[in-house]
Amino acid sequence: MSVIGDRVWAINTQLNTISRDHDLFLFAEDEQITAQEQGILVASALESPKALELLKIVKALSTPSSSDPLLPTWRVEQLLTQSQLVMGGVDAPGQHPDGDVGGEIANLYEAEIGWLLVAKAAMQIYGAMLQTLIDQNISLDSHASYWYDISRSYSHAFILCVQKSPLKLWSFSRDVYHESTHRIRGLQAPQEDIPHDNNYELNDDAVTANGPTITTTMTLSQRWKQFYLIVRTTVQDRSLVNIQDRILSPIALCQAEAREKAYHIRRLKENVACGVGALVHEGLDFDAGGWKDVLERSVSLMETVLVETPVLDGTVSDFEERIFRAVDNDPELANHVDEDSAAAPRRLASRLLGILQHRLPRQASDTRALVRENGRPSAWVRYWLPAALGLLSSSAVLRFVTSRKADIVRWVSDLALTARDFWTNWVVEPVRKVVATIRHDEGREIALMGRDSLRTDLASLERMVVDFAVDKPHFATADGSHQLAPLTAAQVAEIRTRVAQGDVTPVLRAFEKDLKSPLLGALKGDLVRSLLIQVQKSKVDMEVALSGIDALLRSQELVFGFVGLTPGILVSVGLYQYVRGVLSGRVGLRREGRAGRTIRAVRTIGRMLARADLTPEKTMTYEQIGNLLCQVHILRETVPASMPKDTRRDFLLDLDDLVNLRVVPFQRRTMDDIAFTYAKWLL
Repeated sequence: MSVIGDRVWAINTQLNTISRDHDLFLFAEDEQITAQEQGILVASALESPKALELLKIVKALSTPSSSDPLLPTWRVEQLLTQSQLVMGGVDAPGQHPDGDVGGEIANLYEAEIGWLLVAKAAMQIYGAMLQTLIDQNISLDSHASYWYDISRSYSHAFILCVQKSPLKLWSFSRDVYHESTHRIRGLQAPQEDIPHDNNYELNDDAVTANGPTITTTMTLSQRWKQFYLIVRTTVQDRSLVNIQDRILSPIALCQAEAREKAYHIRRLKENVACGVGALVHEGLDFDAGGWKDVLERSVSLMETVLVETPVLDGTVSDFEERIFRAVDNDPELANHVDEDSAAAPRRLASRLLGILQHRLPRQASDTRALVRENGRPSAWVRYWLPAALGLLSSSAVLRFVTSRKADIVRWVSDLALTARDFWTNWVVEPVRKVVATIRHDEGREIALMGRDSLRTDLASLERMVVDFAVDKPHFATADGSHQLAPLTAAQVAEIRTRVAQGDVTPVLRAFEKDLKSPLLGALKGDLVRSLLIQVQKSKVDMEVALSGIDALLRSQELVFGFVGLTPGILVSVGLYQYVRGVLSGRVGLRREGRAGRTIRAVRTIGRMLARADLTPEKTMTYEQIGNLLCQVHILRETVPASMPKDTRRDFLLDLDDLVNLRVVPFQRRTMDDIAFTYAKWLL
């Protein structure tokens, strides 16, 4: 909820307390009426159609929720009109036909309900006014900053001169045209006043001394000469009038204009801030007592602020004096001795309706007019030069696009195909592989070799070594003796076990023996056979190593799947964020803009509190109160969503203390605590 919402919610709470605890619906004791009869009269009065309608409108004017307590102005206007409290309305309170005690009580009750209804409506209009004034105050910062840059920078002033040169040329040409037209009409003379002389010639002396005249008897060259002299004289007169343009350079003139407009913007900003401060400090404060008097004075203050805000005469002190003098001298606040109980709510309702229908729109339109006159130039003035350059270069761009149409179409199609292939090959397929790995799809497992390759080759090696040992039993013995007896089953089983462990000793022994005489071993021995068995042994060793690597890959298959998926995901997310930022126009600027606004708000609050602390009263002026409220509103609007919920609640409470303490030393201490405690989220 914003600062304005907090204020409206607090006022609504005060009004609810008044309606619950205050003796709104008590009337003077009458000895002729018993308590039971009074209760019956009260019940019947509250059950009247008019009272029920007013109570329904009172509930509708109450804050709908703590997060959004403000109603639209059109809804408030509709409810006020529906209540028929407006002066001259039909069936207004206090018009019961019966003059008995019951009718008087009903009129009294309806009048009290009318007071409460008007108070609720004033609360909603008060919130709408604060919202409007705070928005105006904040929006003026950009105009003030623009003129500040112009007045302090020659480059900015030169750019402004170039931007406004067409307007100045048009204004000068228009003035010369109107002045020349006026002079030509004034110099025309009747034909009979001109001497009919064929040798008549117009010279400069005659024009200057006797006053030039234009008649139908002049020749065409004389008419052009006369027209040229009139235009030249007009231009000279305009140049003499604008003698300042000859003394100062165009850049100096632009800077002088910037300072003048910055002054008017600053004065408007001061008035708006002072109006906000006066409304916050003096408006609808029902704790002071006499809530009806407070309501009437607050309505007068609201109307006066709207009237006086666009008036830039004098200083901000003069503005403050004007609004309070107008409130003190308001004829509507005079004592209405003869006024009946229902007239005051009707009068206030009419005044509130006038604020909604006339004062508030008029203030907004007057403020916009002042901003148009003294604010930064319009977008047409600031961007006509780039737009003109773009328009002039558009033909060249169009020719380039037309000549390279086929290439551009091919580039676009290739880009689309590349994007589609990237999405398919680097995002979709890796995701499918990761899903298959998680589901343990054996058909998609990583493998460097066939599943049965090692087992088949190892069995073949065992058979080859066993057959060799059976054929050459003397190489299978441990001592290497020439054993001619065949191997036993136990010896064969032992050889199989050793081969499975990588031991092929019988083959190596034969290889070592035949290697002593390679040729003889190759022809008569077992050199070739043992060599081929060793080749099979090398193949089995290689497959064993590959099986280890394969097992390692299988154990990390999910990791490899995510590694393969990561580049595609990162590139896709990066492109999405970039495209979204480009389309929204906030590439890299959102966080910097929020941080810049926050830093400026903290700095502005610190400077205001430092200035107020130097005064003898140690209090803030209405202008400073209004500016403080505007800056606190900025801080509340720019609080990041990343701030934890508990921290955010504490931050909002500290901001409420900053606004409500009204004592500068305590406010400075609170601001220091805010800047220190929440620096992590504010920067």
